Amino acid sequence: MEFKEVASGYTFLEGPRTQGDAVWFTDLLAGGVFRLNADGSTDSFLPGKHHIGGICLNHDGRIILGGNDAHYWLDPETGEHGVVLGEVNGARHPGSNDMLPDGKGGLYWGTTSNGGEYGDGREPELTRLMHLDTAGKVRVVSEGLSFANGVGISPDGKTLYHDESLRGCFAYDIAADGSLSGRRMFAPQEDCDGLAVDAEGGVWIACCFTSQVVRYLPDGTLDRSVPIPDRNVTSICFGGPDWSDVYVTTGGHDGIEVMMEGKMPGPDGRLFHARSDIPGLPVAETRFKTS
Repeated sequence: MEFKEVASGYTFLEGPRTQGDAVWFTDLLAGGVFRLNADGSTDSFLPGKHHIGGICLNHDGRIILGGNDAHYWLDPETGEHGVVLGEVNGARHPGSNDMLPDGKGGLYWGTTSNGGEYGDGREPELTRLMHLDTAGKVRVVSEGLSFANGVGISPDGKTLYHDESLRGCFAYDIAADGSLSGRRMFAPQEDCDGLAVDAEGGVWIACCFTSQVVRYLPDGTLDRSVPIPDRNVTSICFGGPDWSDVYVTTGGHDGIEVMMEGKMPGPDGRLFHARSDIPGLPVAETRFKTS
């Protein structure tokens, strides 16, 4: 497996998600949502929106986006956008980082840290893993977490994987109502960021400090490491007609360190593509009302 650059000149890329022959991604710090098309052209949306760490596909063809103050919807055909979730149980929206559809129309999402993450001198707040259902109900499914990042679900739908950067990847049992239990360490990969699950149940983790993506078997055994040209590997997704296309986003070589100093990284973030011998697990759509 060899990763080749397919898009460059961005600051800090995140949130890859495929839609047919196209791949979506965001520039977390410089702002904007982008769609790389099969012909190599790129469409851009929402240039003023920053800190969008996750993307889901909605059943109506619209895109669901995270953000530091709400969940948004975007219509790629018109460019129109609106809010899916603003306040959370009457309080300020805690921000959304990585997220993943739950297979029932809703989604799981991790909250953002309000301090310490961007070199502002404040101690980082602990984050939470949340669940949003199609009726707009929000609940906390895990809390007291470090930096909440990638989310994945096993092929049988019984296990949820969640990356906590600086700690490792944890596994949970998923109950019929979507609640989680049985938290346990799955992989002690401390520089974990985004993740994706393949059709065999393998868990692929983007490693934000070590220029690689790694694959763990369902029993937690490290199976392989694949090098990435950039050091700060932020996220990964599968796609394509056979789900064997793999896309990886990066923040360049030192984007995280520059960000932690409170500075804006240079335009070194890139999108990479490779082909996998193991297909990815298809990702469900959400089923939110968007209008």
